[in-house]
Amino acid sequence: MLTLFEIAALLLVLSAVLSFINRAYLKLPHTIGLLVMALLASFGVMILHAVAPGLRIYETLTGAVGQIDFNETLMKGMLGFLLFAGALHVDITKLKQAKWAIGAMATFGVVLSTFIVGTGFFYLAKLFGADIPYIWALVFGALISPTDPVAVLSILKTVKMPKSLETKIAGESLFNDGVGVVVFTLIVAIATGGASAHALVTDTTLLAGPVQAATATAGSASVGVLDVVELFLVDAVGGAILGGIAGYVAFLMMKKIDDPAIEILISLALVAGAYALCYRIDILGHHLSGPIAVVIAGLMIGNQGAAFAMSEKTRETLFGFWHMIDEILNSVLFLLIGLEILVLGLNPSFGLITLIAIPLVLLARLTAVSVPMRLIGAFKEFTKGAIPVLTWGGVRGGISVALALSLPDTDYKPLILTATYGIVVFSIIVQGLTIKKVVQKAVDPTLL
Repeated sequence: MLTLFEIAALLLVLSAVLSFINRAYLKLPHTIGLLVMALLASFGVMILHAVAPGLRIYETLTGAVGQIDFNETLMKGMLGFLLFAGALHVDITKLKQAKWAIGAMATFGVVLSTFIVGTGFFYLAKLFGADIPYIWALVFGALISPTDPVAVLSILKTVKMPKSLETKIAGESLFNDGVGVVVFTLIVAIATGGASAHALVTDTTLLAGPVQAATATAGSASVGVLDVVELFLVDAVGGAILGGIAGYVAFLMMKKIDDPAIEILISLALVAGAYALCYRIDILGHHLSGPIAVVIAGLMIGNQGAAFAMSEKTRETLFGFWHMIDEILNSVLFLLIGLEILVLGLNPSFGLITLIAIPLVLLARLTAVSVPMRLIGAFKEFTKGAIPVLTWGGVRGGISVALALSLPDTDYKPLILTATYGIVVFSIIVQGLTIKKVVQKAVDPTLL
């Protein structure tokens, strides 16, 4: 068994070597290239193991990857820092201008997509003889519907598009996961009768924060509107308030001094402290959302903090530091997504279902984007080509895989996990590599 240091060393070495190969030869966007290289390396190790099992490379690598709890590593380790780094670069003024459109897509759009995907997946599985209860099909719909902010923000760096459209895509991805995971948690609670879902949330501390009371309620009675409202108020609103307070305190501290090293240290303390504190505060049996808290804090430091609390030198140093944190953590994350295929135990017999589920998820995404825009009359606020760009730019990523891995062991988990991983890999590689062409074709060239 490898030590924690040896595992970290292995991941960093692999990230560096594969990043070099990609940069020197493949020349794909960094994170996409790492995922492609990790997948190729994983398949290569599998083939090598079949040809020369005595080399024990397969056992060493799978042993190391198997020691890494992907869900725990992402949700309780990397996510807060990645979200803060992404939120730093979002223009809060443009975010406010699109608040109704972003809010509608991040709430109603996610719920609508959950039911479209869930219903379609239920009949698709039945068509191919993989019987799955409707409630578990909805679980799949809930975990695959939200776009992944880490994947979206990573891919946006490689694409030139109108700033207003970029802000809408980034803003939606930063906020729709909270809604998606609450929906996911409630549906899992119903599907499992409450007990397993309670353990699930306690163990994983998902994006929305622990929702023990809501899931416990599902075990003894039906989940009502008040349960959902209470959950959203404590989780989302509570997380936003804590993030705002923590961000403001950090802002005042930064305003008092002009020292890049100390202000970077303050920003690190802000992320780690706020994220940890959210899961220590208990209100009505619920905890606050750490991810929402660090997003709000990141928006505050990246806008008000950068404008009023930092010198130009400090601003450049702090933003450069967080850019490097973002690059390093993203490299390790996308490498892990590619290596996870070695230990996930995916079932090839579900391959055809997964392939057909890809256009189903894209259709649901199209509906989740276009319907809310029309319902709230927001269509006129969007630039030409916004619907196809928002649809194709709604990339899924590691968070969906982490949610699928967190599910209790049932007869339906292998199908859900296989479909989730297949869709995530397609989304990152195919959508990520072609989003630039979609933007160039759909958006007015004068706006680029």
